[in-house]
Amino acid sequence: MSMTKYLHVFLGAALLLLGGCQSVDQLSIDYMLPADISFPGSLKRVAVVNNTPNVPQDATAPKQAGQKQEDAGQRTNCHAGNAALTAEALAQALAQENYFDEVIICDSALRSQDTQPRESLLSSEAVNQLTQDLQADFLISLEDIQLSATRQIEYWEDWGIYYGTTDVKVFPTVRIYLPNRKGPLATIHANDSIFWEADGLTENAVQAHFIGEKEMIDAASEFAGTVPVKYLLPSWKTAYRYFFNGGSVHMRDAAVYAREANWEKAIELWKRHYDTKKGKQQMRAAYNIALGYEMQDSIYTALEWAIKAQSIARQVDKIDEKKGHVKPSERIPNYLLTTLYVQELQERKEGFMRLESQMNRFEEE
Repeated sequence: MSMTKYLHVFLGAALLLLGGCQSVDQLSIDYMLPADISFPGSLKRVAVVNNTPNVPQDATAPKQAGQKQEDAGQRTNCHAGNAALTAEALAQALAQENYFDEVIICDSALRSQDTQPRESLLSSEAVNQLTQDLQADFLISLEDIQLSATRQIEYWEDWGIYYGTTDVKVFPTVRIYLPNRKGPLATIHANDSIFWEADGLTENAVQAHFIGEKEMIDAASEFAGTVPVKYLLPSWKTAYRYFFNGGSVHMRDAAVYAREANWEKAIELWKRHYDTKKGKQQMRAAYNIALGYEMQDSIYTALEWAIKAQSIARQVDKIDEKKGHVKPSERIPNYLLTTLYVQELQERKEGFMRLESQMNRFEEE
């Protein structure tokens, strides 16, 4: 298990331990994440094309070798998605972001007449012809869409009902093609999932209320078209943050300012607390100061204060005395909380320059 996953698993426990002697407030923050791909400002008109193989929609794929035996109330099937719906949904999702000047959808499937398997990559000649015909600067091509649908029914004894779920994992693959370039600029293998619920007094009643297979495939295919967008364009993320609101008059008054989003006043009081305290109280003030700067988008300053909080927490939880090996059962709530926050801010810092470039790409004409 990676350090990041380890911290997420034990964050809840850390907050419970901290809450025993110190009150902690929660708030949410919305911020943008950079896309995996950065498009030059010259690429303003994009055409979305359907380059998926000619596979019947109701075709199912065999189970992979070594797949676990399904439970009695569980069934998993693989399907080829409805590529036309996925491509259209992808074009609509791109257009809604208003990131490009124009998004064009190519109605025809490029491989609809295929009778034999062939290399799916578009040739440079085909890309040049398509961009010219569609009057586009570049292409985003849907290359494949696969679905894995699991239906499961279980009996909830306490409620006296049967509960069923239809969970569909979607696997769209898209490629980006530029004119006069050999091979695609990038390939994105995205994945996500969508699910439906049903309940009844009997298993048959639940099955009768399950979403139909065609409706499921169509809905999942449309959903799959929206999934690659977060890899192609900057996207919003909602995250949760915490701050300490007790320990002194300054901390309590600062919490009032924090709840009112008056971060300058809150930081001023937290700094007074930081300058007069040591140990846990100083760590909590530094942690709060980091949050205050992050809420004002001062990511670099926020990271500096978060690292200060982590350094103090390292001493408070006596991490060095444990010789670098910390067991999950050991009480290190301060170090867990501060280290997780440092990692969150480091990720934001690493993507900050890329995000700024992606959002300002049209400023230079």
